[in-house]
Amino acid sequence: MTANYQVLLYYQYTHIEDPKKLVVEQKELCQKLNLKGRILIAEEGLNGTVSGTMEETTRYMEEMHQHPLFENMPFKIDLHDGHAFKKLTVKQRPEIVAWHMNDQKVDPNQLTGVHLSPSQWYQAMTEEDVIVIDGRNDFEYDLGHFRGAIRPDVSTTREFPEWIRQHKEDWKDKKILTYCTGGIRCEKLSGVLLQEGLEKVYQLDGGIVTYGKDPNVQGALFDGQCYVFDDRISVPINQKEHVIVGKCHHCGSPAEKYLNCRYDPCDRRHLVCPDCESIHGGYCSNSCRSQDTTTSN
Repeated sequence: MTANYQVLLYYQYTHIEDPKKLVVEQKELCQKLNLKGRILIAEEGLNGTVSGTMEETTRYMEEMHQHPLFENMPFKIDLHDGHAFKKLTVKQRPEIVAWHMNDQKVDPNQLTGVHLSPSQWYQAMTEEDVIVIDGRNDFEYDLGHFRGAIRPDVSTTREFPEWIRQHKEDWKDKKILTYCTGGIRCEKLSGVLLQEGLEKVYQLDGGIVTYGKDPNVQGALFDGQCYVFDDRISVPINQKEHVIVGKCHHCGSPAEKYLNCRYDPCDRRHLVCPDCESIHGGYCSNSCRSQDTTTSN
């Protein structure tokens, strides 16, 4: 297939006076351009990912850059062979990433880690006595991560502050590197680390997806694939070597494909190898398979 579509990933922390009005404007603009995807808008900013043809997504970026709040907003662009989303949703939320830090709010425009370019990040990772923290959820880490990165013991972003408080004494006086998919989660994650008294805090500018496209580093030291929240599920990052880090939920063999359990009440996200996908039919367990009365097994 010809890659005549693009997937855009973007965000901007900026004060939005009337989020409800911007929701209406964004919905109208995306519908006019036939875009699909998810856009979250709050008083603190905008977080979006949409797909469309090259012409449609280019027009969207041009129109966004004409808006005074988003004139300098960077876009991460992936080529694709069709829409990466089934529909368009534009919603107002209290936050553009659900941190739920009512008593510990962080404004990335006031407090955030030092941004490192892909080349600077690669160099920093090769230094001694460096702590690399994956700023994503555990299932994202399991599919792919930077070599030597700490796997966070969290299943949602809101659990990060407490997890940091449990470990911060072990990280004092060390250089801390944080990363996530596109950079948005690290804007506040690095701020939380600073609030907790850690001083040498850095983040990967543009996240994993930007790192994978940089011609100087070519995704080096990232093992596995990067989980993305659209129909693609994952994208390759390391252009120099392909190292599979995921393990099949059923047999433990190397695996890079995520499935949601076919039994709807379960819907468990699990990695599966080709053999076990065939053997287990998309179910995460024999129990789920036996309980599913909607299909003939």
